[in-house]
Amino acid sequence: MRSGAQLVTAADVRGSDPGDGRISTPSAARVPAWSSDAAGRPSAALPPLAPDQGRPEPDWSEVVEHFREGLVVCDADGVVRHLSPVAERLLPEVVPGRPLAAAGIGELAADGDSAGFSHRGRRLRVRRVPLSGARSCRYVEDVTDSVSGADALLAERARSAFLAVVGEKLGNPLHPDRAAAAVVRLAVPTLAEVAVLVLAPRSGRARWWRATRADDDAPAVDSGMLSATALPSAIAEGLSGAEPHAVDWLVEQAVEAGWLPGLESHEITARVVPLPGRDTPAGVLLVARRSTRWYDSHDVDLVRAFAARAGAALTTAMLYRDQAEVADTLQASLLPVEPVTVSGVQWGTAYRPAQASLRIGGDFYGSHRLPDGGSVFFLGDVSGKGVEAAVFTGQLRQCLQALHRVESHPARLLKLLNDALLETTQAHGQGRFATMVLGVVRPQRDGGLTLTMAGGGHLPPLVLRNSGEVETVPLSGMLIGVVPDPRIGEAMVRLAPGETCLLYSDGVTEARGGRRGDEQFGPERLVHAVTDCHRVPAPALAERVEQVTCDWLAQGDHDDIAVLALRATGHGGRPPRHLHAVPTPGRPAEETEIRS
Repeated sequence: MRSGAQLVTAADVRGSDPGDGRISTPSAARVPAWSSDAAGRPSAALPPLAPDQGRPEPDWSEVVEHFREGLVVCDADGVVRHLSPVAERLLPEVVPGRPLAAAGIGELAADGDSAGFSHRGRRLRVRRVPLSGARSCRYVEDVTDSVSGADALLAERARSAFLAVVGEKLGNPLHPDRAAAAVVRLAVPTLAEVAVLVLAPRSGRARWWRATRADDDAPAVDSGMLSATALPSAIAEGLSGAEPHAVDWLVEQAVEAGWLPGLESHEITARVVPLPGRDTPAGVLLVARRSTRWYDSHDVDLVRAFAARAGAALTTAMLYRDQAEVADTLQASLLPVEPVTVSGVQWGTAYRPAQASLRIGGDFYGSHRLPDGGSVFFLGDVSGKGVEAAVFTGQLRQCLQALHRVESHPARLLKLLNDALLETTQAHGQGRFATMVLGVVRPQRDGGLTLTMAGGGHLPPLVLRNSGEVETVPLSGMLIGVVPDPRIGEAMVRLAPGETCLLYSDGVTEARGGRRGDEQFGPERLVHAVTDCHRVPAPALAERVEQVTCDWLAQGDHDDIAVLALRATGHGGRPPRHLHAVPTPGRPAEETEIRS
């Protein structure tokens, strides 16, 4: 202690917290006042510290010197009368003998019980305790480490909560555009005031998305396209997997690219981080904000963690997009092909796969034009359903595409097809087979049609006569693709002008529905449904068969449904119209597409 300084009495420290190196609060009955005598030593007012083995008793100043808190004692006029060594170190502006207010530390001179404030890069907490005689003591504690630890914990919790939200929000978009827009929207304002995402270029062009912070609203998001050669060099470097560190140079490039509207380069700090992909980065993320919020190491780590999650989401979205493009291409190649135009023939078709989302199945139909003006037509059903059945259907159609050029007689063509399918299924270890009706239609001079048909285990066709009668064509045969020399059924039918031949798959007759939901539609109900439809055009007839079948199903599960109708139009008949009942993306499954 400084000599001449007014000392703390026992009554003065009464009420202070015990422990942690502080003076314990003595009782009023036991402790007299602590003052200073002429020599500056403690008088009998404070109980003397007992001497130890003949050594001199220690001074109370030695005890105060080792308090964790600094002590500043002021008299009734606010003049500093005592300053402990800890207080001297924390508050060099405070001078004994001068008013405490002269130190210029408002929080210290205030009359409140406690306060926290920053001073000389440290975080301090002060407690004011009133003493006897209108004096006061201020206990000053350095809480920098504890406050910093608490702040760091809160910051880490905030970062973890932010990344959890990011993971949740980026788990849904399966389209690259939507995922990219979500990434930049999530980056603002936590990571940046402006966030720009540039995807890896495709076909020499790169898409970019930008989110800009708004005052009170959600971030404004826009996008654009740049040539791969016009990308800023820092972005191109990031797309190669590197992380540019030339911050000033990076900001200038972002401003020149027009990505930071209304901001000058000298007032911005920015970072670029790659977004991890499968082999190469899926893109890069540029984050920028005003220089008052510089990106420290913790911020950069957070940006990188965000970029990792964004890269995973974008990679998943792009993989899904690529798979969807492949699936769409394959589906388009596997969809039934509409019959070719033949003079005097009106075609009608309907098709509904069991799995409407795939738009493909195991039923098929089509036709191929012959050099003599006739046409090979067919409708069939392969075993199974879904993608595997559709692939087998594609193989079968490819075989027909090639074989009809070397053989046009239906029975012989069906046997050639049987041999080809056997070779294919045995080579791939498959046990698939097909049922099929294959025929050749040729126009006649009187406007009628002659149909020569061969059957391979398929349901017999129906003929709608002008009289209103419905005939069943006696056509049987064995499955295709099972044995080397199957028995093939044959039949010839002549259609007068206005008469129709109807081919259908077992998805029609075996559709289960009705009152109990398990009764088959059956061939009798089909005959009843088309009776008196002999004047109906072929497309409308195919639509009717498909519709009554779906009504019977009542939205229940079903097998693939395929219908092919050919009507003799006579000379000068209307051109064919085709109904394609395959649901298209974005349209309800109940709608159908009419092609003319």
